[in-house]
Amino acid sequence: MQRIVYVNGEWLPESEAKVSVFDRGFLFADAVYEVTAVIGGKLIDFPGHAARLKRSLGELKIPAPLDADSLLDIHRQIVMRNKLDEGLIYLQISRGPADRDFEFPKNPVPTITLFTQAKAILANPKAETGISVITMPDLRWDRRDIKTVQLLYPSIAKTEATHKGADDAWLVEDGYVTEGSSSNAYIVTNEGRLITRSLSTAILPGITRASVLDLARGAGIPVEERAFTPEEARQAAEAFSTSATGFVMPVTRIDGAPVGTGKPGAITERLRAAYIEDRLANAI
Repeated sequence: MQRIVYVNGEWLPESEAKVSVFDRGFLFADAVYEVTAVIGGKLIDFPGHAARLKRSLGELKIPAPLDADSLLDIHRQIVMRNKLDEGLIYLQISRGPADRDFEFPKNPVPTITLFTQAKAILANPKAETGISVITMPDLRWDRRDIKTVQLLYPSIAKTEATHKGADDAWLVEDGYVTEGSSSNAYIVTNEGRLITRSLSTAILPGITRASVLDLARGAGIPVEERAFTPEEARQAAEAFSTSATGFVMPVTRIDGAPVGTGKPGAITERLRAAYIEDRLANAI
């Protein structure tokens, strides 16, 4: 069965969906995106994703093609039209079509597309066993706080990790971990302190990150927002990542070496359970 996708106000079978060959998202990666999880047909953390989308568009001076209510409506419609019970919604907004020129066009007409992926999120077997990561140099551009579609280097990192028998890569800059290829990175020290890099242009302000840190603080878990080294991560009691696609995902091996016991840690499991319970209760 073909999925129904959204393109510039139209609902179309995926085989009929088209955008211009002159679209700046295609020519220059001049576009931003968001990924929203769907559980039980409801949207997870949608207000946070909508707010970050607005910020990303503002940082790149791309006019928003939809207001907040319309954005929520098309997310709900795409769930309904595809009978999506569990999975993901990908939304992308580009600056739109214009003849090829490095300078931003005047009065752009943005292109907006949405599509779904049916995917098991809650019953992810990796959440039971943990994932393995390798470390790689962070060679991305310096405005990682904007969620753009410039994803070639993260794709290179993910592919390299797979070739080395790992699940993902944690990226390293100036001797410190920034984040994963598509996730924020955390460690738990042997003293039980939760460490993750502070917000800056060096990392994406993860929506799941914000929720998990709020839950951790509410549960009395000490939180320290600072950079950490790969060696500190390898010596940690626990490690994990967060993202809209993986929620709270245990990291049990770094560069081939086990983290802690080599199994998902108690704090990681506690935060994953708390996040799922809280987000399901607040899904819309």
